[in-house]
Amino acid sequence: MDLIAKHIAELSPSLTLSITSQAKELKKQGVDVLSFGAGEPDFNTPKHITEAAIKALQDGHTRYTESAGLLELREALSAKLSMDNGISYEPSQISVNCGAKHSCYNAILAVCNPGDEVIIPAPYWTSYPEMVRMVGAVPVFVETKAENGWKLTPEEFEEAMSPMTKMIILNTPGNPTGSVYSKDELEKLAEIAVGEDIVILSDEIYEKLVYNDNEHVSIASLGKEVYDLTITINGFSKAYAMTGWRLGYTAAPKEIAKAIDTIQSHTTSNPTTFAQYGGIAALNGDQNIVSDMRDEFNVRREFMLDRLRNIKKLRVVEPQGAFYFLVDIEQFGIKSVNFAEKLLSKQKVAAVPGIAFGSDYTIRFSYATSLDVINAGMDRFEEFCNQH
Repeated sequence: MDLIAKHIAELSPSLTLSITSQAKELKKQGVDVLSFGAGEPDFNTPKHITEAAIKALQDGHTRYTESAGLLELREALSAKLSMDNGISYEPSQISVNCGAKHSCYNAILAVCNPGDEVIIPAPYWTSYPEMVRMVGAVPVFVETKAENGWKLTPEEFEEAMSPMTKMIILNTPGNPTGSVYSKDELEKLAEIAVGEDIVILSDEIYEKLVYNDNEHVSIASLGKEVYDLTITINGFSKAYAMTGWRLGYTAAPKEIAKAIDTIQSHTTSNPTTFAQYGGIAALNGDQNIVSDMRDEFNVRREFMLDRLRNIKKLRVVEPQGAFYFLVDIEQFGIKSVNFAEKLLSKQKVAAVPGIAFGSDYTIRFSYATSLDVINAGMDRFEEFCNQH
């Protein structure tokens, strides 16, 4: 008898977590590994946020909350979405979840039936296809082009559609590419989605990390018709350095929001109670900490971009958001897993193979690490490339 369900046995483990784990294990063994795999800020959670969670514990806030999260937190999120994103959501339309990854899964589970197709522009965040498969739906990949900034075009969207298309996933700013869609680009994609009644899952977890005077635009803000089809996903992990807190949220049309709340009531019951008080403090506290972290990321981004552009045989598109570089390694003639394994073995540099993102001749570097590590890592990476 097969003990594991077939649709689960066929899933692939997260390569991004695997690479980070390998690097940590080597470091424990005393190996001088420089890791560029992490998808999390290297800053500590700001003190006023941790203090709010500690106070919540001391005050006895350790019991269940509403399944969708504390009303006070959802009210703060409603105000945030109105002020920052130009979208009006009632607190009842917002569900606080155990991280934005959980938010994405809840949204897909709430909307997609077995056999439904979900359009996913590639390169994509590694978990999207597996989430789609877990609910019995079918991921449909659309290969985007570096010359288009790794962004889906209206023509590519239309070509990928079929009568079975239920959802499209958009991630802006994007992981692993750092791509940022403009308002005009989103309007054209929204027009197609509205015309075909396709639900939009808009993953905006990196919204606070945009550079070069780019502006983050929430697709749900572009009109009532697209608002009625959009599930906005966000969270606290990237903007507030709260990855381990596991706080994300969905904001959705009432019918979908109700379904997500029902799902959560039968799975996690609610997100961790005292962590939610940290979320309230994050939203209501000094927002300069967010811009300060973004400015530091931008310094690293510019430094790393200069280093990468001076390495022969590489092609790199300048990222406009998030904290990643997706580097084209096709001229080396080595696929991404082999390339990453050699790089780790020979130079003790950990990066994520592009196959994890559906792009087998690329490799992803995170610059959520110090300038000293970036400089030393780029020295080793350049030496590795010159040897190959």
